[in-house]
Parts: sequence; C-alpha cells; structure tokens
Amino acid sequence: MRSIEKTDEEWKETLTPEQYRILRQKGTEWAFSGKYWNHHEEGDYRCAGCGTPLFKSEQKFDSRCGWPSFYDALDPERVEFVRDTTHGMVRTEVVCKACGGHLGHIFEDAPQTPTGQRYCINSASIDFHSTRPEPKEG
Repeated sequence: MRSIEKTDEEWKETLTPEQYRILRQKGTEWAFSGKYWNHHEEGDYRCAGCGTPLFKSEQKFDSRCGWPSFYDALDPERVEFVRDTTHGMVRTEVVCKACGGHLGHIFEDAPQTPTGQRYCINSASIDFHSTRPEPKEG
C-alpha cells in the first residue's frame, strides 16, 4: 500500500500532461530536453507527484546521457526498484515509494561515482527546491 493514493482522475487534475505521461504511464522525455539535465543549483529534487525529497544536488553528476543523473538517492527507503523488460531490454525502473510515480531507471555504469550507479531520472518526474538562503531585504 502506498502512503499516497489517488485515482487516475485525481492525478490528471494535479499533474501537467507531461508529468502524467511520465509519472503515471511510465513515459520518458527526449534526451537533453528536460529542464534539469543541465541544472547546477544547490538544493534537493522532489517527486513531482507527491513532493517526497528524493535526491540532493550534491549527488548529481554529468553522465552525458541527456537526463538528470544522480549517483545515489537521498534516502534509499524513499525509492523502490522494479524489473523492467519493456522495449526489448532488461532494466531496473526507479519508482517513488510514496506515490508509485515512475522516475526513470538505474544503471550500474558509472565507475566515476562513489556508488558506481547512475540514477537516470526524467526532469518531468521531479521538482527542484533550492536550499540557498533567501537574500535579506534592506
């Protein structure tokens, strides 16, 4: 059982069409097209479906694959892994544990990272939240 359960219609009301296609229908965005693939601000990345914090900017790296790439999750208990045999491949899907939203896939092809892993995540499945302090006025 998920901690966040919504009907299909409720998801359609709260997500953009692109977010719905990716998070709920396991879609993907074109490489180098998402808003976070080349994003370098300090902060955390949260599930666009439910707001669960999933990744930190310190875990992000340039894998040159065209999607935001992270070498680890903020908390491994917040994601789950599902065997994916679609499109004639065997991959491991990454899913938000709280709402079941499709985030992307994880690969064991990043020897340059501390974990050797590459979480290849769709920009439309995450929202960025800055951790930089707001400038004080006056």
